[in-house]
Amino acid sequence: MKKILLSLTLAFFAIAGFSQKLTPVKVDSLVTVSLPSTFQKKDTLGQHIYQANGLYGYMTVIVAPNEKNNTPLKHEKDLNSVFKNYIKNIQGQSGDGSAQNVRDTTIGTLKAKLFTLKSDDAAENVQLINFILIYTQDATYTFEYVYPESRKEFIKDEYKAYASSIHLSRDLQRNDQYLLSSNGMSSTVKIALFGGGALVIILVIVVLVRRKKKLAY
Repeated sequence: MKKILLSLTLAFFAIAGFSQKLTPVKVDSLVTVSLPSTFQKKDTLGQHIYQANGLYGYMTVIVAPNEKNNTPLKHEKDLNSVFKNYIKNIQGQSGDGSAQNVRDTTIGTLKAKLFTLKSDDAAENVQLINFILIYTQDATYTFEYVYPESRKEFIKDEYKAYASSIHLSRDLQRNDQYLLSSNGMSSTVKIALFGGGALVIILVIVVLVRRKKKLAY
């Protein structure tokens, strides 16, 4: 009987999944994402916020313009610091939330950060939020997908459709995130150069000492 009920439940979710369609939405002139057609748009403190209920999760897209005098990032390590501080702030705002499965990805030509925030409510129900963060010189884009842990196995297709629908204009390039393609010499190169340089100095000293000894004789 339990197997029959489980099969009927899975069949219901499958049928419901076919009935839910996501529609492309242009959140600004550079970024497009697909949302349920019932989405709502709000403008708050200069931010554009798009929200919609999916079948299994709640979707939110936030377009937050950066300060007009925002200093351009120079290196990729500076971008990584922006991501790190963002995650730290999100954890701080959530109280006891913890960022999990933090990783990098690429959307178009830009680097993006993915992570899941796990937190408990007053009734000790576990809530998960999948974050996708894209930073550019002019704006920061945050894509959220909120769902209870109990739906974790059911949200996969819907979340995949939502996340994979993020499309960036070709006008957005790497230098819209940071200016220089190199962070400088890598640790391996530094070790090779400095280590090699030290070896050359030692060899020169040895040669000079031997010459002096030969001249002494």
